[in-house]
Amino acid sequence: MNRYSDEDLGNTQYFKVTPDEESGVRKVLEVVYEALSKKGYDPVNQIVGYIMSGDPTYITNYMGARSLIMKVERDELVEEILESYIENNGWNRHE
Repeated sequence: MNRYSDEDLGNTQYFKVTPDEESGVRKVLEVVYEALSKKGYDPVNQIVGYIMSGDPTYITNYMGARSLIMKVERDELVEEILESYIENNGWNRHE
């Protein structure tokens, strides 16, 4: 059963993350990246694996990285990564 009507699918939803959430997510990503690097993993591949699957075993327990990343919603991780990418590429962001 489809829980969305055709009218719902014709509209774009608005989503905004507050600055406090962004800085917390950024710190989580920094710690997780560092932990994965120190354990010899490719941090990008492991974080992508976690985001795509939701399987926390992609993230090491070292430095508490696994429990830390599980405190953040995966969509918040994607948002932070995309915001950083846009910022680092000098793209204009429309508020």
